Amino acid sequence: KPAGLVVHPAPGNPDGTLVNALLAHAGDDLPGIGGVKRPGIVHRLDKDTSGVMVAAKTERAHRALSEAFAARDLDRAYLALAWGLPQPLQGEVSAPIGRHPVDRKRMAVVDRGGKPATTRYAVKRGWGTAVSLVECRLLPGRKHQIRVHIAHIGHPLVGDPVYLRRTPAAARSLPATQREALLAFPRQALHAATLGFRHPVTGKSLSFESPLPADLATLIALLDSNTQ
Repeated sequence: KPAGLVVHPAPGNPDGTLVNALLAHAGDDLPGIGGVKRPGIVHRLDKDTSGVMVAAKTERAHRALSEAFAARDLDRAYLALAWGLPQPLQGEVSAPIGRHPVDRKRMAVVDRGGKPATTRYAVKRGWGTAVSLVECRLLPGRKHQIRVHIAHIGHPLVGDPVYLRRTPAAARSLPATQREALLAFPRQALHAATLGFRHPVTGKSLSFESPLPADLATLIALLDSNTQ
């Protein structure tokens, strides 16, 4: 799924969604699979998160895949560019997530009324202490979980329009060209990189990878440069 593509039709996005594309691709085979409003949809990604998804083309596949996601019997890894350098470099954030008590459009780590959520992370690369490429795995998977948890430990994602509330102090250590490019990045720098699961009929282990999209790859290439 490219960044900018909404998964489900909604009042603000009645068409041009992933569901519309699936219906156009599969014709009359999909309606009703998983529900009228969610034909074939097993899981979702936020509008501006890119990466690999799986959709079911039969009710049997939908049921089996939904059970696998519910039981966490699959392998999902995300890559994110985060401000700063998380310490330790590998760890786990376990904190319940619910609606923000004041801003109901946001999610937050909450003391009461939230759902259990755990994010395991590992720093794959770092550019000084300014920016990190972080791999994240979810247990289980709540709305905005990676964005909320990584921001909760003080390292919001680059470009996040919701959870990056101010210019991070870490940005000051970057050369101007790199700093300006990261601060201007127009979406959360989050990508669903891998998805592995058992085939819903044969039981065979399957694994799929989605390479980094051009916008994230370009940003990383800029960080690797010595531009001043």
